[in-house]
Amino acid sequence: MREYVLATGMVLEATPVNDYDRRTVILTKEFGKITAFCRGARRPNNKMLAVTNPFSFGTFKLYEGKNAYNLIDADISFYFEELRNDFEGAYLGMYFLEYASYYTRENNDDKEMLRLLFQSVRAITNPDIDNRLIRAVYEIKAVAVNGEFPGIPKDHELLPGTIKAVSYIVGSSIEKLYAFTVSDKVRDELLSLGDLYRRRFTDRDFKTLETLEILC
Repeated sequence: MREYVLATGMVLEATPVNDYDRRTVILTKEFGKITAFCRGARRPNNKMLAVTNPFSFGTFKLYEGKNAYNLIDADISFYFEELRNDFEGAYLGMYFLEYASYYTRENNDDKEMLRLLFQSVRAITNPDIDNRLIRAVYEIKAVAVNGEFPGIPKDHELLPGTIKAVSYIVGSSIEKLYAFTVSDKVRDELLSLGDLYRRRFTDRDFKTLETLEILC
């Protein structure tokens, strides 16, 4: 009998394969970013159709193949169904998925990036948190999680509240990351910093970001 493995993670991407199958990309706590194929997922009434949707977070049951995993079952804790009726929030979340996919690798220790992604998507579903603040916090913290945070740019004159907020974002635990509020001016400066760091440490344009910036 073939042995299977269990992995906790979130689906970053799902694409159709053949007539009924799906190829998924999952960011996992145990194995970093993995590719997993799910046979028959697109058949009518197949329970794996919902399981393999982007944002699905839970425990995945997998067989390891030669070049990829085979996904055979899952216990999903969060589908983040609220995003279905939140067009702006859904695109912000998809941007976070795309960003996380860029930053993570197979067999890397990406537990912190997974935690950041999960908490950030949860924050989007909270109507009391400004989506623009969530985006800024995610971009700045992602750089810090990956060990690339360069500090406050010396050629930028920033409000004291912005400097304090950046210090909090970088030093805070991920679970407490969205437990603060700022003024609109500080939020806008944080957004500018997040944009600056993203352009500095990534070498690509994010397709979801192009749509998001039109919406916001």
